[in-house]
Amino acid sequence: MFLTVLIILGVLIIALLIVVPLLERSNFRMSNQQMSKMSRWILPLVMLMVVIQLIMYYM
Repeated sequence: MFLTVLIILGVLIIALLIVVPLLERSNFRMSNQQMSKMSRWILPLVMLMVVIQLIMYYM
């Protein structure tokens, strides 16, 4: 169990070390309008995730 957690954390750290520099080099920019459209989805998706997790926990 502990080894699995360490492997997952290691993969996430390596992915961040690779993805962040790639995004910085690509000059990816979003307009305020695009960000507002995307931010509109964040809270409903988080709530959906919480509901799904509660259902999975009680089953």
